[in-house]
Amino acid sequence: MARGGRDKDRAAGPERRCIVSGESRPAAGLIRFVRGPDGVLAPDVAGKLPGRGIWVTATPQALDRAVGKRLFARAARAPVTLPDGLESPGALAAVIEAQLARRVIELISLARRGGSAVAGYEKVRDKLLRDAVAVLVQAADGSPRGLTKLRPPEGSAHVTCLNAQELGMAFGREFVIHAALSAGGLTARVVEEAARLASMRGQVGVMDAGKD
Repeated sequence: MARGGRDKDRAAGPERRCIVSGESRPAAGLIRFVRGPDGVLAPDVAGKLPGRGIWVTATPQALDRAVGKRLFARAARAPVTLPDGLESPGALAAVIEAQLARRVIELISLARRGGSAVAGYEKVRDKLLRDAVAVLVQAADGSPRGLTKLRPPEGSAHVTCLNAQELGMAFGREFVIHAALSAGGLTARVVEEAARLASMRGQVGVMDAGKD
């Protein structure tokens, strides 16, 4: 099992080809785009829009190259227009990063409302002692000393792509440093979306505890 109790085969998922690198990789690590009937490119981070998907690796560099080299039009084999303001370097990547951050926050919030997520040092520590943690979430801007006081159990996932204010939003607080999710429910989706967000932010990503 890996990352929050997910089966490795399921974690890999279907593969899609990145239009920038030309390499096929699990779709969970890419961003989907769809060309609308009007020719305007629509980001589809949720993967739900109708139409043929155009896939780009979830990094700012790949997105900037896709825009700069006009690779979206080449992949669509038709003229493609970007929404106003998204043709400048870094603009599309900033939009995607914001959308992914919002998705991770919303998923953790849903897990909280479903009773599978807790926040705060004491509650997270107690959950760790009961071996009931599938994902340990810690704010990227928390103090290094404070973060090391809680460690994810072996076989769990460690998410560090949100800052304290963003993590706080998931719990209706001003800020949160430590949070934890139980296995099941939305846990796998939190881990997958957090991995994409970490990639967009140039961070290490979601780590599997107990592995190098």
